[in-house]
Amino acid sequence: MAMGFILSMGAILRLFVILTLISVWSAPASAEKRIALVVGNSNYQNVTPLGNPRNDARLMAETLRSLGFALVAGGPQIDLDKAAFDGVLQKFGNAIMGADVALFYYAGHGVQVAGRNFLVPVAANPTKEADVYLQMVDTNVVLSQMDGAGTKLNIVVLDACRNNPFGGRGFRATGGGLAQMQAPEGTLISYATQPGNVALDGDGGNSPYSSALAATIRKPGLGLFEAFNEVGLAVKKSTGGAQQPWVSSSPIAGRFYFTGRSEAESPAAPAQPPVSAADRMREDFELAQKLGKREVWEAFLKAYPDGFYASIARSRLDEIKSKVALAAPSEPLPPPPTPQLRSMAGVWTGSYSYANGSQVPFTFNFGTAGCAGRAEEVNTFGNRSAPKLFANLACSSASLVPGQTVTITKTYDGTGGVSHAVSYVGRISADLRSISGRWSLSGASGTFTMSR
Repeated sequence: MAMGFILSMGAILRLFVILTLISVWSAPASAEKRIALVVGNSNYQNVTPLGNPRNDARLMAETLRSLGFALVAGGPQIDLDKAAFDGVLQKFGNAIMGADVALFYYAGHGVQVAGRNFLVPVAANPTKEADVYLQMVDTNVVLSQMDGAGTKLNIVVLDACRNNPFGGRGFRATGGGLAQMQAPEGTLISYATQPGNVALDGDGGNSPYSSALAATIRKPGLGLFEAFNEVGLAVKKSTGGAQQPWVSSSPIAGRFYFTGRSEAESPAAPAQPPVSAADRMREDFELAQKLGKREVWEAFLKAYPDGFYASIARSRLDEIKSKVALAAPSEPLPPPPTPQLRSMAGVWTGSYSYANGSQVPFTFNFGTAGCAGRAEEVNTFGNRSAPKLFANLACSSASLVPGQTVTITKTYDGTGGVSHAVSYVGRISADLRSISGRWSLSGASGTFTMSR
């Protein structure tokens, strides 16, 4: 009877020790944050409409929601014009900040011009090649929204490799299908077919690619690359080899599953031999000694009040109590000094001025690395259909030193038809919270100031 009591108390101690170890050595696990933007354009106003993209978008939205993805704007975005497309992309960029996984899916018309890929809003009607840059959505804008968001994994899915609907308008730099894009760090790009080839819209309610993708990513136990490889094999089979999906990827750290591992993949725990009371007491003592906490030693003594290990435990407990008594401060310690902000990382707000004195407010958002970021400002000189202009940022140094000069290069991403680069050269303030100087562009220049 006594032995049964000791084993019960030993189990209590073991539970206490395990919980303490978890709290000391492990951060609490948080649910993975998955964000997706799903777009399907079917009802084209100036070129041949497509039957399936709206159905494909609804299928993918339902599938991704069932796999834990939160959908931007609450559901699939159907038949977007240019302004609506730009607006939802901006919401997407804001929503994925700090997310674990960001996924962009598009079904509809897509074209390549001069080696760049463009997604076609439903009202697009270019009459010359230059109109493409104003009326369509550059896929680099999608990638730039993901860049610097701090996501662990970015996925871009393009079921947009159909025939060029504007092929008869004499555009000199257009090609069939989509061009292959270089995947940025931590990004996988999946095309419905090989670069330069044409995908099928499908005879049923969904395209062959989207049907295969929705079915495959629901299967448990498939890693990221395994899933897209299986999609490719399924599409190749269903189209008799006429369509072969393509993937472009940079190195991706870790393992990602759309849904959990299969039971067959999870290793079974090996059978454990029975543990004697003496071995259990020794194991509990070693765990308590490893932690070295007062409450752990007290729990050990409640479980094992007698014997050699109990004597050592009392000695350890007395040592801890003595150290606590000696270390008790007579008056509270001063708070630690506030660290200086020595990195460019973070959000800066400011304005730049023209020679006539007019000012334009802007926001610079530098990522955790500190030397690359994203800018936005009011549209004062581009195509006014875009209310804001966006740009990518690069700086000469990620570290801030009082009084030194830093150079920031701002390259507009093409939103509103603006794609040039501007150089900002400014001096860092003594408190590292502001930078002031001059901007320049092809002979034009002015002043700027920014702070955080």
